Amino acid sequence: MTGQHGMIGKLKGRIDSVGADWVMVDVGGVCYFVSCSSNTLRALPPVGEFAEVHTEMLVSQDNIRLVGFATLLERDWFRLLQTVQGVGTRVALGILSTLSPNEVGNAIALQDKAMISRANGVGKKLAERIVLELKDKAPAFAAADVGLGQVASELSSPRSSATTDAVSALVNLGYGQSQAALAVSAAIKKNGDDLAAEKLIRAALKELALG
Repeated sequence: MTGQHGMIGKLKGRIDSVGADWVMVDVGGVCYFVSCSSNTLRALPPVGEFAEVHTEMLVSQDNIRLVGFATLLERDWFRLLQTVQGVGTRVALGILSTLSPNEVGNAIALQDKAMISRANGVGKKLAERIVLELKDKAPAFAAADVGLGQVASELSSPRSSATTDAVSALVNLGYGQSQAALAVSAAIKKNGDDLAAEKLIRAALKELALG
């Protein structure tokens, strides 16, 4: 139970100290304890440096806590993941510590349960529930004009790691995740599902150029 959302949405201050899964941010002499994913901790500057941390203030009956994020996209995924039954603060941070926000999006676009279940505390059943329940809710796919289920079924092949790598590469080049998934899907249809990731990326880029 995450409780209600509170009012603190961002902290601007100096990094006071850092732990395995938290950071203390000194804002004008007041130090805020903020729980963070591993990815966010890696993205933050060292102790003593100035930082901006996007936050989610979780207010429950007997507790108030801050969770921090390096990007707004990670915060959006944190909120979205917790809409799935069985995903609380700890599990959501575990997923975002294991996978980047883009990787979470790719896993859901490709219905890749194995990728989600790499996170601590996520078993096969919960991973399946996450990819199924979020496939139509993910903000990055809001503009997609094709069902993600169709894309996922076209990409379900033994070469799933190559398809995931290809989609990730296209996203890193600046393409939207649904756009990248559709291009990879089209490339597989034309060239078969046994292409190595590098060739699949080139074929998908051709599809994007044609589109």
